[in-house]
Amino acid sequence: MFVLILIVVLFGLGFLNPLWWVAAAVLVFGATRHGRDRGGGWIRGDGSDLGEYRDYENRRDRQDRWDRRYSLRHRARWRREDRRDHERRG
Repeated sequence: MFVLILIVVLFGLGFLNPLWWVAAAVLVFGATRHGRDRGGGWIRGDGSDLGEYRDYENRRDRQDRWDRRYSLRHRARWRREDRRDHERRG
């Protein structure tokens, strides 16, 4: 976010001296080039989307495990176990 503000300020100063436009262009080029090397860019929030995707993968994997464990196929087994527990208590 700081880089974006700095670019806007340098662009604005370019109306006073065109050298500031060159500085802003170099900063934009450097920010986009540096972002490509890391797999994300400063526009994407410093590559944080990679962490978000990993969070998504973890949630998806947990949901898949939950679905496999408590699917309809296992529902009869859970009912039998619940019935046995109820018979032992009663």
